[in-house]
Amino acid sequence: MRGLTYSTLLMACLLIPAVARPDGTAKIKIDNFTFSPTKLSIAKGTEVTWANEDDIPHTIVLTANNVRSKAIDTDKTFSYRFDKAGTFSYICGLHPQMHGQVVVK
Repeated sequence: MRGLTYSTLLMACLLIPAVARPDGTAKIKIDNFTFSPTKLSIAKGTEVTWANEDDIPHTIVLTANNVRSKAIDTDKTFSYRFDKAGTFSYICGLHPQMHGQVVVK
C-alpha cells in the first residue's frame, strides 16, 4: 500500500461502519455521551443491544419505528430486533445531541 500513511489507514478503518456478529446480534456501547459505533450495518432480523457504560442514564428513541426505551441505567441494556430493511436514525431522548444510525440490509 504504497503512499498510504498510518494515520490515513487508521482514518479509513474508523469510517467503515461496524457490522453485526454472525449470531444475529450486535452491540452499541454508550459511554461519555456517545454511541459507539455511531453507524452500524446489520442484516434484517438482527437484534441490536445498547449497553450503557456511562455513569448516567440514557434512553434510545427510534422515531421511525415508534420505539422509546425506558431509562437505561449504568451497566444495563436495551435491545431491539430490526425486522425491516432501511436506515434508522436514533437519539438519546435525555441528551438529543447524542445520535446514531442503524442500516438494515
